[in-house]
Amino acid sequence: MEKETSNKELNTPANGFGKALRTSENFVRTIGNGKPIKKAGAYWEMLGPGLTTGAADDDPSGIATYSQTGARWGFSLLWLAAFTFPLMAVVQEMCARIGLVTGRGLAGNIKRNYSKKVLYSVAVLLFLANTFNIGADLGAMAKATQLLWPNFSFTLLIVFFTVLSLGLQIFTSYKDYAKYLKWLALVLVSYVLTAFFVHINGREIFKYVFIPHLEFSREQIFLVCGILGTTISPYLFFWQTSQEVEEEILQGKTTLKIRQSETTDAEIKKMRVDIWSGMFFSNLAMFFIILTCGATLFGAGITNIQTAAEAAAALRPLAGNYAFLLFAVGIIGVGLLGVPVLAGSASYALSESFGWKQGLYRKFKRARAFYGVIILSMLIGLGLNFVGLDPIKALIYSAVANGIVAPIILVLIVDMGDNKKIMGNRTNGKTISAIGWITALVMIVTSVATIAALLIPG
Repeated sequence: MEKETSNKELNTPANGFGKALRTSENFVRTIGNGKPIKKAGAYWEMLGPGLTTGAADDDPSGIATYSQTGARWGFSLLWLAAFTFPLMAVVQEMCARIGLVTGRGLAGNIKRNYSKKVLYSVAVLLFLANTFNIGADLGAMAKATQLLWPNFSFTLLIVFFTVLSLGLQIFTSYKDYAKYLKWLALVLVSYVLTAFFVHINGREIFKYVFIPHLEFSREQIFLVCGILGTTISPYLFFWQTSQEVEEEILQGKTTLKIRQSETTDAEIKKMRVDIWSGMFFSNLAMFFIILTCGATLFGAGITNIQTAAEAAAALRPLAGNYAFLLFAVGIIGVGLLGVPVLAGSASYALSESFGWKQGLYRKFKRARAFYGVIILSMLIGLGLNFVGLDPIKALIYSAVANGIVAPIILVLIVDMGDNKKIMGNRTNGKTISAIGWITALVMIVTSVATIAALLIPG
């Protein structure tokens, strides 16, 4: 039986849930009546785990992938931003629904309903993939900072970002930490603003937004696989589900029984607004990164961008100092958001798999193993930058691991979401379920194509 969590440990009054619920009900009622939202603050209040998860998806590794897409193929692959949006949003909505209804994280639900071999394999692969990604992201943040301040030491910068991230995760209360992540998500606006400093022909790009353009070359297929892999990523599944549980605990639902019995229609609607807003924001940033790099780097013949920092540096002579500054600052900001999500999601998965106490709302001494996984993942990621491992190779290894894990987890997510024994009367609707299975199929094809692209000589 799960023990009740004290308000002291939560660092928040238990009746905070009532206020949050009233806010969400008022907002949903306003939307339903078709009335304009009078206060942006009401909408901002509704946003939470969905917004931060969506923003974390555009980590420095994702920015590098999108930058390379624009640099190498111009506007040809802009349609992927619109194509991946509903797939990504539906998957994250299913994950959030599972967390809200069951009161458990994703790994906890997999553990209860499927083979432990599958669970442990997925958790270990997720840890490895996230750790490689953390290493690449830390390196990208340090390089981006050096673009702004060239005299800063790479070693000191990467150690600084590691310590800062760990400090926020370990020593900050979840209530304050969640606010920090939420505000940090706004850094993605920098990539929207960057586009206003470059010359873009609106008529030229319109035909690329919704109409797929593919050449089916080995290079382009690999890049498309990379985009899908970095957009619909396993670490987001685990993070989203666990954050919904963390939010419930923050609102006073301190026992599993309460979390499972008090899920309301208003909460589901609030979650859906949060998820779709966060995923739209994420894909909007993706769109503008591809657009900016396509309009500048592709046009100038700069077609080989391997890191986000390279993209920022290449923009400077073409788009000016403001575009360069916004791009570089964005890399640092999303890195500060993405790295904790990568480390945290791996720790949620492993902790629930092995039955360890877990949760960012807990103090370090009450969840030593949980925070220990975060620390280990961060330290290994830090070390990868000093053993001669190329950051691009790290991302490739990460992509392969994600390619193996993602389809398996997606099948489990859709299956659990359709299971009345697990979800009661909160199962996926027919449309959501259909899109979920389509997404799983797309990711299976993507993973096979990614592995084939790596193994078959080109």
